[in-house]
Amino acid sequence: MTEILVITISNPLLIGIYENKKLIKTYQNDGMTSDILPMLFDEILKSYSIDNIYYVNTPGSYMAIKVAYVFLKTISIIKNIPLKACSGFQFNENSPIKALGKKYFINENGVVKVDFLENNCKIHDFKLPNVLNDLKYTLETLPIYNLPAV
Repeated sequence: MTEILVITISNPLLIGIYENKKLIKTYQNDGMTSDILPMLFDEILKSYSIDNIYYVNTPGSYMAIKVAYVFLKTISIIKNIPLKACSGFQFNENSPIKALGKKYFINENGVVKVDFLENNCKIHDFKLPNVLNDLKYTLETLPIYNLPAV
C-alpha cells in the first residue's frame, strides 16, 4: 500500500511517500504551493500507484491550505484515491504555528487559539513521520481556518 502525506502550511513544502506505512521517499521544496505541488505530483503519479493521500488542512497559511485542498481533491476525484485530512500540530511536536502578523496558532488540549507567543516558547520545524501508524486523520477534508472573518 502506497500513501502520500502532504504538508503545505509552511516553507519548505513537504511530501512523504510511504510504502506499508513506512517513509520511503521525501520531497522538500521552497516556494509557492501553487507552483510546486503540480510539478511534484506529476512526477509522483508517474512513479507510484497511490492508495491514500493525507494533507494538513489546519492551521497555517490559508492560501496554501486552499490550493492544496483544491489540487488534492481534484486528484482524489479523478484518480479515485481517498483524501484524508490531518492537523499540522501532529508534525511539529505540537508547537505554535504562524498565524497572522506576530500571532500564532496554539493548541491547548485540543482547542486551537490565536495569540502572541510567550518569551520562552519554542517553535519546532515540521517533519514527516518515519511511519504513519499513529497518524490521526479525518475524512472531513475541507480546510479549517481557525480565524474569525475580518
